[in-house]
Amino acid sequence: MLRQYLLHATKGLFGSLMARQFQFGEFTLDELRYKLLRGERLLRLQKQPMDLLILLVERRGELVSREEIAERLWGKDVFVDVDHSINTAVRKLRQALRDDPEKPRYVETVLGKGYRFAAPVISSNGNASPVVEVGTLPSPVQVDLEPAIPFEEARQVSARVWIVIGAPAFLVLVAVAVALYSGRSAQTAAQPPIQSLAVLPLKNLSGDPNQEYLADGITEALIGRLSGIHNLRVISRTSVMKFKETKLSVPEIAKALGVDAIVEGSLIRDGSHVRVHAQLIRAASDKHLWAQEYDRELQNILVLQSDIAQSIAKKVSDSITSQERVMLVAARPVVPEVYELYVKAKNAPGNNKLQLEQRIANFQDAIRKDPTFAPAYVGLAQTYIGYQDIAVGAPPSEIRPKATDAARKAIELDPELAEAHAILAEMYQKQWKWAEAEAEYKRALELKPNDASAHRGYAYWLACQGRTEEAVAWVKRGRELDPLDSADSVGFILLMARRYEESIREYRSIFAAHPHYTSARWGLGFALIMNSQIDEAISELEKTVAMTDTSPGSIAMLATAYGLASNRAEALRLVDKLKQLREKGYIPSGAFITPYLALADYDQAFLWCEEAYKEQSAILQWIKVNPFFDLVRGDPRFIDLQGRVGLN
Repeated sequence: MLRQYLLHATKGLFGSLMARQFQFGEFTLDELRYKLLRGERLLRLQKQPMDLLILLVERRGELVSREEIAERLWGKDVFVDVDHSINTAVRKLRQALRDDPEKPRYVETVLGKGYRFAAPVISSNGNASPVVEVGTLPSPVQVDLEPAIPFEEARQVSARVWIVIGAPAFLVLVAVAVALYSGRSAQTAAQPPIQSLAVLPLKNLSGDPNQEYLADGITEALIGRLSGIHNLRVISRTSVMKFKETKLSVPEIAKALGVDAIVEGSLIRDGSHVRVHAQLIRAASDKHLWAQEYDRELQNILVLQSDIAQSIAKKVSDSITSQERVMLVAARPVVPEVYELYVKAKNAPGNNKLQLEQRIANFQDAIRKDPTFAPAYVGLAQTYIGYQDIAVGAPPSEIRPKATDAARKAIELDPELAEAHAILAEMYQKQWKWAEAEAEYKRALELKPNDASAHRGYAYWLACQGRTEEAVAWVKRGRELDPLDSADSVGFILLMARRYEESIREYRSIFAAHPHYTSARWGLGFALIMNSQIDEAISELEKTVAMTDTSPGSIAMLATAYGLASNRAEALRLVDKLKQLREKGYIPSGAFITPYLALADYDQAFLWCEEAYKEQSAILQWIKVNPFFDLVRGDPRFIDLQGRVGLN
C-alpha cells in the first residue's frame, strides 16, 4: 500500500508541473481533473457550465462573446437554442459559485455582448505553488523550451530536469510522501463517526417556482426515513426549513443545528421525469463524503426517496437493524396526481382558517383518488388538529373524531407510520385515555426515535401525570431534534414544573427571532404571572390580545392577570367579552376557568369546569400540574373532578 502511495505521489508531484489549477475566492478549479471545489468540497457541475467556467477563467478579465461561448461549448455544426442554452449554463454556473447576478463577484454580464470573469485568479501547478510556465523552471535550475514542445522531447527534458535535481530531492520527496501518507491515515482513523445529521431543503432548479412543493416534499420524506435510525440524531423539518434561502456556509448551518453532517441537494422536474442530486458533507471540515444523482419517473418518487435514504444511511451508520432497513426500503408506486395533491397540501404556506380548509380539501381529494395512500390520512389528521388549535373554528366533539378516524385509517394501511401513532396518542390524551395514549407515544418513538413531535407529545403526557422532571428531560431531547422550533414547548413544560425563571428565559429567547410568535407571548405572560411579575405579564398579554384580535386564550389569560392584580372591573369586562364571542361562535369553556379562579369566584370557576368536562376541554388534561388550580386543590369538587379526568 505504501509503495503504491509513493508511486502515486511521485507521479502526481512531477506530472503536476504541466497541470493547471486556478484559485478564486473560496473556489479551486482543477482544469486537468475537470473538478470545481469549494474549500475541500467537490461541487457537481454539468459539462456546459464547467466548460463555460474554464473558458471564462482562461480568458479572465477579457470580454468573451456569446458567439465564442457557443462555439466552445457546442461547436460550429451542432444546432442548439443558443440563447436559452447559454443562459441556462450561466445560471447554473452562478448557482454553483453563489454569485449574485445583480452584484456579481465572479461572472459579469456585458449587456448585448457576452461575459467577463472579474475575480482575481491565482494560477498554480496543483500543489499551491506558482504555475510553471512553459520555458521556465524555478531557480536555480533554468531550462529553455520551445513554446510548442513535442511530447517525446518534453519527456527527455523532464528526465534531464530529474537528473539535475538528483537524489537529494528524491529523498525529500520520499519523506514528504511518507508524511502525507501517515498524516492521511491518522486523519482518517481519527475521524469521529457521524452521530447527527440535517437534511437541508432541496433546491428547486426546474426553473418553475411551482415545483417548490415537490422539492420540499422530498426533503421531508428523506428526513422521515432517516429518522427511523436509532443511533442517528436527525434534525426535524421545521428547523431545517428555516435555512431554505440561507447564504450561510455548511459549517455555519451545522453549528446552528448542532450536527456532524449535512445533506444538501437539488431537484429538476421535466414533465413526469424527476432528477435529484444529493450529497453528504462532513460539517466540521466542509468535506464532501458522498454524492449521487437519481433519475426517476414521478410515479416512482417513493422509490427515489427510498434509494437516496438507503445510500445516506450506508455512509453514516454501520449498525442499521433489520427493522430500520425495512423502513428505509419500503416504497410503492404512487399516482403522480395523488402525490402532487399530497405534497402541495403538506407544504402549503400559512396557517389561517382559509388555508387550513384548503389543505383539508386537497388531502381529501388525494384520498378520493387513491384511498390506499396512507400519508394523505396522516396529513389530513394533522390539519384537523391545526384547524382546532389555531382557528378555534369548531368544538372538540366535531374535530377530534375526524382526526382520530384519519389516524386510525393511516395505521390500518401502514402500521409502521410513526406520525399516525403520535397523532392517535394526542387524541387519546385529550380524551383522558391515559394508558392508550402512553402506548401510542411509545410505539411512535420506537418506530421513529428521531420524531421531535413524538418527544414533545410524550413530554406533555408525562407532565400531565405529574412526572414533570421526566417531562423536562424528554422535551429537551425533542429540542435536540428540532433546535429552532421547540423553545415554546420547553418553556411550557418548565412552567408546569414550576421552574418559572427558566420558563421565562425560554420564552424570551423566542422573540429574538420571532417577535410576533403569539403562542410564546401567551406562555411568557403565564410564566410572569406565576413568577409574581403581574405588571409585566399584563403588558405582554395586552400585546398578545392586540396581535391575535379575538383569541380566546389570550383574552382569558389577560383577564386572569387583571384578576390577580385586583383589577376586578377590567377582568370582568374581558370575561363578558368572551361571553359575547361565545354567543356568535365556539369559545372553549376552559377559557372561563382561570379568570374566575383569579377573582376567587370559585363557584363560577367550578361551573365552567363542569362545562369544560362535558366538552373534554384541553385545559383539564393539565389539572394535576397547572399552578392556577393550586387555589382549589383542597376543595372536594376539585378532588372529584380530578378523579373523573383519571389523574388522582
